[in-house]
Amino acid sequence: MPRDLKARLGRIRSTPKEKKSPGLKREGLNWPGWVELGPYILKRVKTAEPVLPKNLNFDDALPILIPDLLRYGRIPGPADLLFFDLETTGLSGGAGTLAFLAAFGRFRDGKLEITQYLLLDYPGESEFVELMVKEMEGSPLIVSYNGKTFDAQILKTRCLMNGIRPPDISHADLLHPSRRLWKSLLPNCSQATIEVSILGLDRTGDIPGSLAPEIWFSFLRGGSNDDLLGICDHNFKDIAGLACIFLTMAEIARKPLESKYRFDEEALALYWNRLLRRNPGLSSLGKTGALLLENSARKGSARAAIVLAIDAEWRLRDPRLALHYVERALAAHELPDRLRDDLEKRHRRLKAKPGG
Repeated sequence: MPRDLKARLGRIRSTPKEKKSPGLKREGLNWPGWVELGPYILKRVKTAEPVLPKNLNFDDALPILIPDLLRYGRIPGPADLLFFDLETTGLSGGAGTLAFLAAFGRFRDGKLEITQYLLLDYPGESEFVELMVKEMEGSPLIVSYNGKTFDAQILKTRCLMNGIRPPDISHADLLHPSRRLWKSLLPNCSQATIEVSILGLDRTGDIPGSLAPEIWFSFLRGGSNDDLLGICDHNFKDIAGLACIFLTMAEIARKPLESKYRFDEEALALYWNRLLRRNPGLSSLGKTGALLLENSARKGSARAAIVLAIDAEWRLRDPRLALHYVERALAAHELPDRLRDDLEKRHRRLKAKPGG
């Protein structure tokens, strides 16, 4: 464990439990960059990387990488996006869990503007929830990382607990698209792991979000606000990183065979192919999908070669080409016995066909 993190944890655990007072009324606390919205709520607005290229338009292939956009119904522009992340008092998402820190990121004039709200004590929760709902009003598309399962459900629960109407939102969650692209390449698909290992971002010294509940409760008991400000910075970096992940996916969608970012090409090629079959409206993207499959097969993907063999045999009616792809699949290493048996049967059948 890093020394600075160990020291922070030590301060949390040694916080006296008998003290309790609202943060704004406690002497000796400094909140640089934050403004008061009331006795229990602070607000901060800062800009962050990334800076958008001028006249950026997202490619028509973006919904293949982020399938939630198929339900959204159109390709969003940068101004449509609202990046969203919460820090909460627990990780279970039950009725007793509340959010104490919320962050929202928007692209304005090519820069990412991040607005954060910090709740300092329970009496301010209703106003805090109203501020979150207001931030979401008029935002066409919410973007999160595991937000559909967690953050949005926490917000909905807290709205109901405070008699506030939950916002009606369109939501794009980047967790599952990230797993599809990077699960096979990384030890895990946490947002921070992807930011560091794939995007090359620096999160040195970052306090883990898993410590957020303990840090907030420590602050309520009268502890220092140093670690709480550290969690605010962690939350800020989460929004900036989330925007970077979205833009990385947009770059991969635009030119998957030329992308500077590494990703699981086989997984994307196979998923691209499945979505094309299920969504005829994406047929214009078939050429790119075929190129991804071909490239994966050339690199030794048996699954990609099998898909191409089936297409060549039944759609193109070209047994010679189908045989070529079956032989590529058979040349792949570590084929399961059952799959090898099926391929050998297909190989014999194609060889017996006229033109095979």
